[in-house]
Amino acid sequence: MEMNVTHVLVVDDDASMRDVIGNYLEGENFQVSAVADGKSMARALGDKSVDLVILDLKLAGEDGLALMRGQSADIPFIVVTGHRKDEADRVIGLELGADDYLLKPFGLRELLARVRAVLRRVETGERRSRDKEKKARYCFAGWELEMRTRRLTSPAGEVVPLTAGEFNLLVAFLRAPHHVLSREQLLAASRVHDEEVFDRSIDVQILRLRRKLEPDPSEPRLIKTERGAGYVFDAAVEMR
Repeated sequence: MEMNVTHVLVVDDDASMRDVIGNYLEGENFQVSAVADGKSMARALGDKSVDLVILDLKLAGEDGLALMRGQSADIPFIVVTGHRKDEADRVIGLELGADDYLLKPFGLRELLARVRAVLRRVETGERRSRDKEKKARYCFAGWELEMRTRRLTSPAGEVVPLTAGEFNLLVAFLRAPHHVLSREQLLAASRVHDEEVFDRSIDVQILRLRRKLEPDPSEPRLIKTERGAGYVFDAAVEMR
């Protein structure tokens, strides 16, 4: 049986720094991807699941803060700066959701300790969030989804049945309202068995869910298409 290996993405335009960090973390049993710029970072995040990103804020010709701002809040970041005078950037980075920061030069053992500490905090937070969510109800546009019973109730009070895939897909949307989710993200979230990835189109699942939620599925108000990017759930969501 394959063990789950934590995947760390290193984003730094200094090739020697990428090699040093990558080799060290791989020696500590992490899976490491290392890239030099924002475009490669986006590609790496889209290709496979990433558990943590180590991001240099001073990439050549790019704003590391802007790159971090454009990513999902679910991905933990450790931001790296090269000068003490960049304190303002570190503060902004933390305000934008970075989980920790390091000042160059730093020791590899310190980096490892920071990585492990962030991952522990994320795991603890996710566990608490999952426990809370299991007992919660999601409310949106007059609808209510009760997580414990998996019961979806319409604004008119009618119970609308959901398949397992439709339930998982709706929960993925409700967890990230107003955020564009790619087809790959939604497919991973909605699958019930691994083999479904090959024989079921995410667009078909979206259409089925729209038919249950939308007054006019051809003019959707809740699940909107972002051409070339994916789909976005365009409604306020409240967890009770």
